[in-house]
Amino acid sequence: MKLSENQVIAIKRKRGELDMSINGLEKATGVSRWTLISIFKHDHRNVSSKTFKKLNDWLINQYELATANVHPTKEVANNE
Repeated sequence: MKLSENQVIAIKRKRGELDMSINGLEKATGVSRWTLISIFKHDHRNVSSKTFKKLNDWLINQYELATANVHPTKEVANNE
């Protein structure tokens, strides 16, 4: 499977927002640091379906965590 440039940018951006090292991202995603380095530095976009799924699942999970923290109904529930 092929990662799009937008997917790679989203992974890099989220990694930066979370101030994660490559090793931290490896632990969080389950993708080896060598694969991550290859994706980031060597424009390696063709990855296995397992790697593709792991990276997308991590991105989706991070998005859900971010939106759960600012969801209006959650804020009301926390203030009660």
